[in-house]
Amino acid sequence: MATVFETRLIGNIGKDAVVKNMERGVIAINFPVAHNKNWKDKRTGETKTKTTWVNCTIWKKEGANLRILDFLKRGALVELEGTPFAKAYPQEDGFIRTEIRLNVSKTNILRPAKCEDETYEADIVDREECEDPFDTTIEDFTLDEDDF
Repeated sequence: MATVFETRLIGNIGKDAVVKNMERGVIAINFPVAHNKNWKDKRTGETKTKTTWVNCTIWKKEGANLRILDFLKRGALVELEGTPFAKAYPQEDGFIRTEIRLNVSKTNILRPAKCEDETYEADIVDREECEDPFDTTIEDFTLDEDDF
């Protein structure tokens, strides 16, 4: 029986995407995404936030369209779908470090990082007074068999 293990992530990109050329003509586009969970502490009434960082990778074949890099900038609000996995490795001090990773299969830019040289505020999703200078149609940014 086939199984499915996919997730959907909505969050802000923490730093600009980095392209890494791998073996056999494969390109990895890496970038971290922050997911914030907000809640109100029942005892103090104080609003609290927990941030979970997810390291994301989009895989492409050498020569593929890399226009997505124009949108994967620090501060952009993105919706991603893909396969999650955990990675663990030893550090110099002997402790094991773990991280959550996402192999991205679909990308949707919900809000670009900048508009008219002003960075969007983190909690605003739509900003009607600012025309979006980017064409956010991204049908060609989904992962295809031809991409790797």
